[in-house]
Amino acid sequence: MKPQIAELLSAAIEALKSQNLLPADLEASIQVDNTRDKAHGDLATNLALTLAKPARKSPRDIATALVAALPASELVKKVEIAGPGFINFYLSDASTNTLLRTVLEQKEQYGRSNEGAGRKVQVEFVSANPTGPLHIGHGRGAAVGDCLCRLFEATGWDVTREFYYNDAGAQINNLALSVQARCKGFTPDHESWPEDGYRGEYIVELAKSYMNGDTVEAADQSFTGAKDADDLDAIRHFAVAYLRREQDLDLKAFAVDFDVYFLESSLYSEGKVEAAVNKLIENGFTYEDGGALWLRTTDFGDDKDRVMRKTDGGYTYFVPDVAYHFDKWQRGFVRVVNEQGADHHSTITRVRAGLQALNADIPQGWPDYVLHQMVTVMRGGEEVKISKRAGSYVTLRDLIDEVGRDATRYFLAARKADGQLTFDIDLARSQSSDNPVYYIQYAHARVCSIFRKLTENNWSWDLAAGSAALGSLALDAEKDLIVKLGRYPEVVRNAANANEPHQIANYLRDLAGEFHTYYNSEKTLVEEVDVRNARLALAEGVRQVIANGLDLLGVSAPQEM
Repeated sequence: MKPQIAELLSAAIEALKSQNLLPADLEASIQVDNTRDKAHGDLATNLALTLAKPARKSPRDIATALVAALPASELVKKVEIAGPGFINFYLSDASTNTLLRTVLEQKEQYGRSNEGAGRKVQVEFVSANPTGPLHIGHGRGAAVGDCLCRLFEATGWDVTREFYYNDAGAQINNLALSVQARCKGFTPDHESWPEDGYRGEYIVELAKSYMNGDTVEAADQSFTGAKDADDLDAIRHFAVAYLRREQDLDLKAFAVDFDVYFLESSLYSEGKVEAAVNKLIENGFTYEDGGALWLRTTDFGDDKDRVMRKTDGGYTYFVPDVAYHFDKWQRGFVRVVNEQGADHHSTITRVRAGLQALNADIPQGWPDYVLHQMVTVMRGGEEVKISKRAGSYVTLRDLIDEVGRDATRYFLAARKADGQLTFDIDLARSQSSDNPVYYIQYAHARVCSIFRKLTENNWSWDLAAGSAALGSLALDAEKDLIVKLGRYPEVVRNAANANEPHQIANYLRDLAGEFHTYYNSEKTLVEEVDVRNARLALAEGVRQVIANGLDLLGVSAPQEM
């Protein structure tokens, strides 16, 4: 209802301008908010307070004039002025009934929009190097990143999911050496074991598969084991393909897919790093000092200039990032979101500086970053630190196997990414109101059970009957539930714009709570036909919105629990 109330206020402003009560050239910013206290109505605006200074009148006088100039509307039951000049709107039964009909008619489309239509957005997430199973930090990135993609799709964007990984470098070399040692029968306590080698059980499995001559197929590559323990290059290729396949399986179990797999090595083999460096030199934003090549990142807000090319001729880690993001820009992505671990914080300023220094009309502040903090896994009040498979950390698969995909996805996405997260396995497995995902799913299942009981009683219900009976919803709790449903599209829009999928989780938890309270206090399947049909319509509206919201989180909406 916010847009409709804003339209009424806009009309009132124009009326006051015509009466010379407001300056003719005044440009007003109209903001309509939800009230915190139902005693103050359903919606409110501080518009009068913002207009007082340019109008040279008191906020209270402006509020009085605005209310008097509001066009008549069946959507509004009452308007009040509160405090220094706040305007509170009480929605009519007609408005709430119209709102519920909209939910019932739009069904799965309710809450979706075309705000991003015709524009491309790329979300880079997970982006784990193929050196081991996905850990719980990768899982948080996968949950948040995939939810972001779902939100963007719900708001009309053309979405590309991208996985970027390093297929070369020191970590990959250590991986190859570790697998080679296992191929030769060595264990981590052997003197020839690489100093920074990987020790998890998966290395044993990997080596065995290579020596068996197995063929592994990942989403972006395949390779057959050469069965030669001395062929380090073959071992390296096989190990990357093997672990990429394992990561694919983990992500499939998590219901996460990607459109593009981007190799860091391609930035060098295709000359994109050199091209970016040459462009920065050509644009005059570099200089040499101490045998190194520097970028004047201080020209773009950094606290000091940064080394681009070291004295040994190698590039520092942010340089390929600049080249990679320039490639994203050239691919036509007007919006890019990088969902990464908090350790990437230091790269943001210098990557953005490098992009600005390219003079390629890239907007300032592009790309967006969503950085997630660490996850601590608890069981029985104690931290769980290691996995039998990975050895040194808890894997994503461990959690999925233990608590299921739904609970894992919800818990990892339900908190704001920049806050540390404690994943309580016992809570995630519990079937109680303390478990938010269970609480939300149970609300959906409860509605489904109501309709099963309806059939068992040989009663019937359809959309037309429910819509026609909405006038029988007379309780404040019923109106409050409908108003809550009406806020869902705004929550989706705000969550997408702010890159914050946890807003959806918070909304669903609140909606489920209101519904459970109503369900426990009011019987739905009453004898009076109109009341029954109206309450069934309300229950179906709640079920639909919960299902729509859970889908944005990648969580199922069960019919029975």
